[in-house]
Amino acid sequence: MAHVSKLGAMQRREFLKRASALSVAGTAAPWALQLAAINDVAAATVGSGDYKALVCVFLYGGNDYANTVVPFDVASHQAYADIRQTLALSREALSATALQPTVALPDSRQMALAPGLSALMPVFDQHRLAVMLNIGTLTQPTTLAQYKAGSVPLPPKLFSHNDQQSLWQSSNPEGAVSGWGGRMGDLMLGGNGNATFTCVNLSGNSVYLAGNQAFQYQMGVNGATAVYGTSRPLFGSQACADLMRSLITDPRSHWMEAELNRVTARSIQAQSVVTNALAGMTLQTGFDTTSSLSQQLQMVARMIGARGSLGVSRQVFFVSLGGFDLHDNLMSVHPTLMGQLGGAMASFDAALRELGVADQVTTFTASDFGRTLSSNGDGSDHGWGSHHLVMGGAVRGGRFYGTAPSVSVNGPDDVGQGRLLPTTAVDQLAATLALWMGVSPTDLPRVLPGVTQFSARDLGFMG
Repeated sequence: MAHVSKLGAMQRREFLKRASALSVAGTAAPWALQLAAINDVAAATVGSGDYKALVCVFLYGGNDYANTVVPFDVASHQAYADIRQTLALSREALSATALQPTVALPDSRQMALAPGLSALMPVFDQHRLAVMLNIGTLTQPTTLAQYKAGSVPLPPKLFSHNDQQSLWQSSNPEGAVSGWGGRMGDLMLGGNGNATFTCVNLSGNSVYLAGNQAFQYQMGVNGATAVYGTSRPLFGSQACADLMRSLITDPRSHWMEAELNRVTARSIQAQSVVTNALAGMTLQTGFDTTSSLSQQLQMVARMIGARGSLGVSRQVFFVSLGGFDLHDNLMSVHPTLMGQLGGAMASFDAALRELGVADQVTTFTASDFGRTLSSNGDGSDHGWGSHHLVMGGAVRGGRFYGTAPSVSVNGPDDVGQGRLLPTTAVDQLAATLALWMGVSPTDLPRVLPGVTQFSARDLGFMG
């Protein structure tokens, strides 16, 4: 172990990160090394004690904003229906989900949620749900004239799935090595009794939860992923399983082997901690067992319920739902996706209230980008700005935040085909959530380097 003492912590971490890239350690597969087990020592700049959690619900593929939060007043709906034609939801279909915000939109504008989100209507009416209007990736505040003139820097590779997913999650295009959820986790590690469970991913792997020090703990909807061959007899032999455990956990003389085995042992121990903590954590709230998103959020709720046993006071979670790249079949597929989203989020809200932590957990939706308001016949194409939801007991809900865009194509608020030019930046949303989580204003640039380009860093939707 003398060799290890000569190796800096950063070098050891880099070795393990590179080792993960050469194996399946980047996924929650049976042979996976949980790199979150590296998280043993870190300085805390976000206080411990009171519990708070942030949950990102990522909608992969680019969610269609116009059929998620829909123009409802007569004039706006008519403009929307004239543009969308085969894709428009009728006012009759929207009547049960027409929103009655506490602060009205200008010009008597009204909006409705997609019918599939009807389960969230009570959450909005009880002021635990807010709607973020026209939010997206921005490098700095940008007007339509500046966009057309090319006079300000724009987010790189607009309308590209991978790059815009990465920009939403990390503020950088594809290839980013850390995300703003993980960088927030960096500041929380030392405040948690068990740093391993600071960043928890129920959806495989994402740059959102990758920190410079924090690593994401990956698990499935059924709980922690066991290292194959250590939790039960291997090839029918307990002796074989014991030998496997010894090979991958015993101390070694070479620093690489020693470091790898040390983290593997901690990974196995973490799996045991999670399994034992969840064994006593059941919920009365029902979740849809046929919905992947619902099952992911159920496990998040159970992890939050077990927070005392896990030894955490701050956590960031990531869950996801795919299937939103609807260039066609939008009207047959999108309502089903909305139903899954609305049902899962409503059940999660109910579970948090059951646990008595609704005020301590904030959930928000995100996606690659919005889509075009114009139709390609059977679907919509890649866009930019979009509408999103923020939910939680600390949310100043029952209202809209941001600016409602014009319902038009090639109008004052879009860059063509109804691709919205965002009026609110992802960095501003992220900064507001980070401040609520306890990140100090002076530490915000550590989490969101680009936030310095925006004067408004607290959008006011958190209590």
